[in-house]
Amino acid sequence: MDALPPFNDAGDFPLGIHEATLTAALERLGHGSLQREVVARRLRRILKLARDTEHLARFIVFGSFVTANLAPNDLDVFLVMDDTFDAEQLGGEQAILFSHALAQAYFGASVFWIRQLAALGGEHAMIEQWQIKRDGGHRGIVEVVDQ
Repeated sequence: MDALPPFNDAGDFPLGIHEATLTAALERLGHGSLQREVVARRLRRILKLARDTEHLARFIVFGSFVTANLAPNDLDVFLVMDDTFDAEQLGGEQAILFSHALAQAYFGASVFWIRQLAALGGEHAMIEQWQIKRDGGHRGIVEVVDQ
């Protein structure tokens, strides 16, 4: 796994799903402004909660946090969970994490999730869709992987 690539002229990663450990991702994206540091702490907390379910298959970060923007709005993540995952069995902060509206209010994060078999067109194709920006353009995204 290589380091995250440089940003392009638009301040985005080049198209692709770029793998990074949490440490590498935060070294690159988690500083430069107070807002980046705040969002980085949210990322660390959300990743821990998702991993603690013992059902996390993939953890994707997209949106303004994975750009050169010094003031990302919030944290945008897409979680791919294994097929035995049952959000109804969760309590506390983990239950909040898997409710989009509650996660936005509580964590300041837009959290989307799906079970592996529910990924229409396949898991990889589903993840690639998160590279599409609101304006229809494309940017690279980051997959946080184990060290």
